[in-house]
Amino acid sequence: MESTTLSPDECRALVPELSTSLNPNVWVYQFTESSHGWTLSVATHAEPGSQKLSLGGFRIAPVERTSAPGFTTDREAIALAIGMEEKVHWSRVIGVGGPLALRDIKRVVGGKCVLAPTEDARIGHPLDAALLDFSIAVFKEIERTAGILLTTGQDLGHGTMHDGHTTSLEYLNARYHGSVVADTSVPTGEGNYRVLDGMLRGVGVPLEQATVALIGCGHIGMHIVDALRERGSAILVCESRAERRRELEALGVRTWGAGEKAALLREPMDALVLNAAGGSMDMATARACAANARLQVICGSENLAMPDPAAGPLLLAAQKIYAPTALGGMMGYLTAVEEYLAKVEGVPFDIHTLLIAARKLDAAGFSAARRVKERGFRESFEEAVTAIYA
Repeated sequence: MESTTLSPDECRALVPELSTSLNPNVWVYQFTESSHGWTLSVATHAEPGSQKLSLGGFRIAPVERTSAPGFTTDREAIALAIGMEEKVHWSRVIGVGGPLALRDIKRVVGGKCVLAPTEDARIGHPLDAALLDFSIAVFKEIERTAGILLTTGQDLGHGTMHDGHTTSLEYLNARYHGSVVADTSVPTGEGNYRVLDGMLRGVGVPLEQATVALIGCGHIGMHIVDALRERGSAILVCESRAERRRELEALGVRTWGAGEKAALLREPMDALVLNAAGGSMDMATARACAANARLQVICGSENLAMPDPAAGPLLLAAQKIYAPTALGGMMGYLTAVEEYLAKVEGVPFDIHTLLIAARKLDAAGFSAARRVKERGFRESFEEAVTAIYA
């Protein structure tokens, strides 16, 4: 097992946008399993020796990410760590979290673990246990040598292992104390839904009368769909998987395939929710959103949703209110840290406390969206939230 550590200066050279992020200091611990060619990068805002909690899911990068132009596990981990640090920031600003997370929030920072496997080692394939054993050894080595505490949870690439019954998260949890198993998609979806509901009310559109479009409809997206159906909203979905589209169509939901996103964005809609694998709000999508006369609010919980930051000002100039997906997605990391701290302290973990905590995001979405609109779109959603909660 070969390892390399990148300093904050090296990380900023690799991912220039880190320099202008909320916290420009990131360390990357990269490990390579030479016999198979697996690479695992752990990016963290935790200073070496600080004993801070580095929160961020363990991503086994799917093919759509590993095949993306310029992909490396280092770049992906750094970019995702930036988003995780934003989630930590917004939870501090708004005061959202379970009781244990709020108590210890000052020692929580953002991070991310990104693993590039070979195809025969993906979860469900013959070498998946060996791949996870390599990952566990890396996590333990980082904690031992770097003096930080890694907490990892659900992310892309997980599922039932090759043995046919053990899930990858169960396997990790049984062998590494920092791995948590709670289904973070439920609190994440609830937080996403609460932001959406609040934002729409802030611009004067009751959810019961709204048409909401979703890009990506996995576990998080389905939680939102279920909530929207209960409220009577009209729902439009762009989803790559044919089986999920058939499932949605059976519920009366109109669907589009992955290659039909442009057609979806021409549909009259009040809100757009981003929950795909990454990069949904590219410049072409931002221009299509700007041209959609009825569209007013955009939110979601997708990681790396906006590859070009110029899309943000473009949307604001078109009077579209964009809530950063880090804000909409914060409940997932808050679930992970709550479960971790409960395990450490030997107290019961109750995921329902996170669903209650997510209600604060409704008020944040409402107040910020109303402020942006009332002030003539002269400030962004982020600026409005910061001003309200300062």
